[in-house]
This record gives sequence, C-alpha cells and structure tokens, in this order.
Amino acid sequence: MKIECLAYRMTDDTTGSANGLIERHTTGEDRVRMVARQLAEPRTANWIASEADWSHEPTVRVLTRLVDEGILRRDDTGAHTTYYPDYRRQVIQEAMRLRDSDHTVEELTDRLTGMKTRIREWTDEFEVESPNELRATLADGELGSDEEKRRREIAREWEHLERRIRIVGFAIREWDFLAPTTDRAIASN
Repeated sequence: MKIECLAYRMTDDTTGSANGLIERHTTGEDRVRMVARQLAEPRTANWIASEADWSHEPTVRVLTRLVDEGILRRDDTGAHTTYYPDYRRQVIQEAMRLRDSDHTVEELTDRLTGMKTRIREWTDEFEVESPNELRATLADGELGSDEEKRRREIAREWEHLERRIRIVGFAIREWDFLAPTTDRAIASN
C-alpha cells in the first residue's frame, strides 16, 4: 500500500499545461497520517513507518498525536503495540460526507442495492458465503494462476463492499439526523 509521495500543484502558468505543474514532496508526517487513515487492520509503528517511508521514532510521535486526537486507537495487549483507526469515528465522518454530498437518499439506496447485488452474484458464482470462504477455494489444485488472482481480488473487493454497505446503510438510516445543522434548524421553523 505504499503511499504515493508526490503531489502536484499549479504554478503561475495559467495555461494549465504540463509545464505548469511542479513536483512537491510530502513530509514524513503527512505520509504517516495518510497511511494511518487508510489502515484496514491494526498495524505496528514499524509497519506504518515502512509504508510511509519514514523513520520509526518520528512515526511514533505522530501516531501518539493521532491517538491523542482520537483519530487512532492504540492496543498494547499483544506482543507488539498496534495502531488502528477509530472505526466509529470513520463511519460517522464518512456518513456525514455522504449526507453532505450531492447524493440523494434514493441514489444512496440504489448504490446500496448495487453493492448487495454484486455480493449475491459472487455468492452464487462461487457457491460461498464470505470472502474467506472464497479464499479457501484457492486450495483447489485445479485453478490456474489467473483464476487464483481473480478470486483474491474479488475477496478483497467483497470485504471492501461489506464495509461500504455498513457505512452507506448507516447514512441512509440516519439521513435526517446527519443533516447539516442549518437544514434541521430550517425544518423546525
């Protein structure tokens, strides 16, 4: 998941040509924050530092700040300290972004239906009930390397869709509650 370390910005060149773009490197702290916000499972500071291409000690300082800010959680119960996102906070923030976007509740409902339909198609195609059951089919010696790769990719996409289904479903259920404060104030008048 290496974070792309390049960002582009426009210069004074108003033509928008390729010559008008210049390369700017992100800071180590920026990269740690990007990696931390994209974590799908608990990871050690060493893993995060490696992904962010930064040294261990400053990475730990940034992770500590992210824990203090409530963006990450820290788990000291295992052999190694791990960090993981505050999933509740992420879900609320993503649901608010969905609510504040140009999407209607009907469009989100259609999106939810589409995601669930896709998962049902995989369930029917592979005769499995979960991404891990699909991964288990890789043990079949009869599959070619292309089919194995395809199934691994589908399993990852399936897990992603399951997370999205929970978020979009939450946004739909809490549509009125998630309305910007000004919308609620207008509705109550």
